[in-house]
Formats: sequence, C-alpha cells, structure tokens
Amino acid sequence: MKKALIVLSGGQDSTTCLFWALNQGYECSAITFDYNQLHSIEIDSARKIVDIAKLKNHKILKLGSIFDGESPLTNLTRELQTHNSLEEFPRGLQPTFVPSRNIVFLSLASNYAYSLGIDTIVTGVCETDYAGYPDCRKEFIESLESSISLGLDKKIKILTPLISIKKSDIVKLAWQLGPICWNALSFSHTSYDGKYPPTIGDHANLLRAKGFLDAGLPDPLVLRAVKDGLMEKPKTKNYED
Repeated sequence: MKKALIVLSGGQDSTTCLFWALNQGYECSAITFDYNQLHSIEIDSARKIVDIAKLKNHKILKLGSIFDGESPLTNLTRELQTHNSLEEFPRGLQPTFVPSRNIVFLSLASNYAYSLGIDTIVTGVCETDYAGYPDCRKEFIESLESSISLGLDKKIKILTPLISIKKSDIVKLAWQLGPICWNALSFSHTSYDGKYPPTIGDHANLLRAKGFLDAGLPDPLVLRAVKDGLMEKPKTKNYED
C-alpha cells in the first residue's frame, strides 16, 4: 500500500488533507510540531483528529523556542492584530508570519518520512494565504521538494492538494470527503489566540468564516460550540435547521 506522512497542525486545512490522503488510498502517518505557539491547543486538536482517523502513527515533535521572534504567535509581548473583516487587514506580509516555519516543518518531516520508508509528504498550504505568508507559494514547495530530494538522494514528493483552490472549495472538499472528515473538522482549531470557541477577528478566523459562508455550509466547529452552550447559533442561512 502506498504511504504518506501528513503534516498535521490540527487546523482546518491539514485536517482536510489527512482525509483527502486517506480517500486517495494512502496509509497515513502524521507529524505535529510543538513550537511554543500561542495557539498550542491545536496540538490537542491534532491528537483528537488522529483518533477520529484511527491512525496508528502520530509523532509530536517539540521544537522549543526555535521560532521566538516578532510574530505574536510565538512572542507573547506582541499584540495579535484583529479586525472586523479581511479587507481591513494590511496587504503584504502578515504580522503573524513565522519566518522559515514551513521550511523547517517540511525539512523535519522529510527526515521522519525517510526513517519510516515513506516517500510522500502531504501538507495543507494554500495560495489563498500567499499574500500574507510567502511560504505557501507553489514555487516555494516545488523548490523545497527538489532540494530535499537532492539532499536525501531519494525522491520525496510534497503533495499540496489545496494549493490552488479557494477556502470555500476547501470546505466543499471536506464535505465531499464524508461525515468522518466533517466530524474531525469540528475539533480542528484555527483561532490564533488559542481559545475555544473562536470569537476574535484575527486573520485566520475571518478567512475560515468566509470560506464556510461562501461555500454555503455551516462550520462544524461553530455547531459544536453551540451544542456546548458556548456560542449562539449564527443568524445566517448556513445555520438554518
């Protein structure tokens, strides 16, 4: 059976990628990185999602303070920027950008994949995010794939099933992947402040909300929070009974 290693953050996109790979017939392992991120709750989300997917192999790799810097995701003295809409965020590099994060993640993932005899890595990068996150570009992935393969003297494929599609199409893909994927999304985590339920207008939350709104489907994470009595059901057609 063909095998794949999923870079699983515990977020919406990597969760969708995991179930996409399973649907494609891959025997999946997963790796999750603990890098002292503010939203470290996503690591617990990754554990829950792995349980739902019934994966046998899930590695959580602690990286310590390697990414300490100016990003509010890793530097608690920096204020997390929030707005009422995506249009209010400045263009260009987002303050939440963590330099070299995907470079390090994919390089370490290649080491783990190599040790497991796996030649395929799946990651949830998406060019919808490119404007604020340059390490989500297709050109970057292709370049790193080439460098990793050269450095290992072994062809390592980096698959990016979401790279060129809109957030709304990612939502629709997750819906098409079936109820297990949809249930797993209810335990995924997106909010940069690390809190459940998601209530603040950070870049990731607004992007996720827009994706579900444009897809015409309710966010299962929000529905879980409503069921838990932590949120009121949003007054949109997506959440009508």
